[in-house]
Amino acid sequence: MTSAQTVAGDRIPQPAPPKRKLADRESLLAKLFLVPTFVYIIGLVAFPFVLAILFSFSDVTTGNPSLDFVGLRQWRTILSSRVFWTSFWNTLTFTGISMTLIILIAHTLASVLVKDFKGKWIVRFCVLLPWTTPVSLASVSWLWLLHSIFSPIDWVLRWVGLIKENMYWLGKPFLGMASIIAVNTWRIVPVATVIVMAGLMAIPDDINDAVEIDGAGSWRKLREITLPLTLPITAVAALFGAILTFGDMTIIFILTRGGPTQSTQTLSSWAYFKGIEGGDLAQGAAVALFLFPLLLAAAIAILRVVRRSEVM
Repeated sequence: MTSAQTVAGDRIPQPAPPKRKLADRESLLAKLFLVPTFVYIIGLVAFPFVLAILFSFSDVTTGNPSLDFVGLRQWRTILSSRVFWTSFWNTLTFTGISMTLIILIAHTLASVLVKDFKGKWIVRFCVLLPWTTPVSLASVSWLWLLHSIFSPIDWVLRWVGLIKENMYWLGKPFLGMASIIAVNTWRIVPVATVIVMAGLMAIPDDINDAVEIDGAGSWRKLREITLPLTLPITAVAALFGAILTFGDMTIIFILTRGGPTQSTQTLSSWAYFKGIEGGDLAQGAAVALFLFPLLLAAAIAILRVVRRSEVM
């Protein structure tokens, strides 16, 4: 009787809950995984952006690093500069023409590369090769190809009888701008082609089969099926290309250095030459900050196009 009461009166000890491993604590892991992103954004985006704003309202130079507040003096100086406005319009022209050519060429190449034909992988490799080449090395190669005296392009054009003397690709304002647009287009087309290819391969086969059964031609299929369904992914390719084009000054720095007579300067290259090589960090920061509203406006416009296409 006593042992039965003891068993009934005492509670059976429950085993302690097993300790959860770090890999099972999703809430903690989520915060830990966000730490590198947070550090990256603060250290390489937020801090330089705030520092550039402070610089643009000061008179800081490489010789005088003190941040003395001067108000809007630097902004008035650059807005009254002829080179700044040349760079501003060149930036819009450079980006607009480059992105138009990139999207057209990328769509054409992607439409070909999604087909089955002999040697397709070799062609894909050749298309992607410019993207794998460092931009500085590729620009040096183009500097030789467009050389005023030893240009192989001029030699070929003379040999076939299209020209009689060298074109001086990098020595004339119009040809200089055309040259940097061509090199930039050549560099970004591969990644845009890959993005558009992903959009084309995502189109269901049922839709393509239905279009072929209806007897729709290639032009009607492109206009009513391919372009509407690939518009969101094309907009993403355009956004990436615009960001790369807006902020890159390597091609201009190596090929023309903004010349001749500052005719190929863009905001990114002029900010570098003014702030780094010229030593005027305040004006260089003010010029660079003009890229932000332009990029923001372009991103908002492209994202609106994507949202409208998804709703439709």
